[in-house]
Amino acid sequence: MKKLFFIFSILFATTVYGQEIKVLLVTGGHGFDTPSFFQLFDALDGIRYTAVQQPEANRMIARGEAASFDVLVFYDMWKTISEEEKKGYLRLLDAGKPFLFMHHALVSYQNWPEFEKIVGGRYVEKEKEQPLPTAELSTYRHDVWVDIQVVDPKHPVTAGFSGFRLFDEVYGNYRVGAQVVPLLQTNHPESTPVIAWENRYRNARIVFLQPGHDANAYNDVNYRKLVRQAIRYLAGKK
Repeated sequence: MKKLFFIFSILFATTVYGQEIKVLLVTGGHGFDTPSFFQLFDALDGIRYTAVQQPEANRMIARGEAASFDVLVFYDMWKTISEEEKKGYLRLLDAGKPFLFMHHALVSYQNWPEFEKIVGGRYVEKEKEQPLPTAELSTYRHDVWVDIQVVDPKHPVTAGFSGFRLFDEVYGNYRVGAQVVPLLQTNHPESTPVIAWENRYRNARIVFLQPGHDANAYNDVNYRKLVRQAIRYLAGKK
């Protein structure tokens, strides 16, 4: 009897473990509240993550080592990317690998135009080499209350949400592609209205979530639910 119970326990554990979503969690290039951020991901049931900092994450992608993950989550803000690393990203996207971009990941790869098409938008930074008019530059504001409205309550990422508030950082005047499907919006005067969306690039689903600057967001029950539902949706889980 004990032997049968032991075998059942092993089979049950294997089944549950096999149902976990494997996430490659990419950070680097921007400071953040590291303990609180990883506590957020530790709290997401059914999600097992491997955290990798840049530039090693891009090297993994170039070597094809990211293909075994169900979802790639980017919380980095990285500037440099080689041609081989670009090819690695595109191979994953051609294969249908879903990406979740969070917060300052929108600022990455200012000199790679294709990245804007992948994410579905771009935060435009001031550059010394190619000065841009002030009107074209994006902005930010820390520590403000953001009233958030749901654009599509039937979408799996935003299902079960009504309006909620976060004490967070807003970005203003960033570009949002005409092709994206808006998921969340705000009327904050210093924010671009659309603050979360779904994009499709080649064969892959992409989700971008602008909120998520620090522990005020990481610890919020609505934000945790939003991140979990985004990952589950991208992994094909209901």
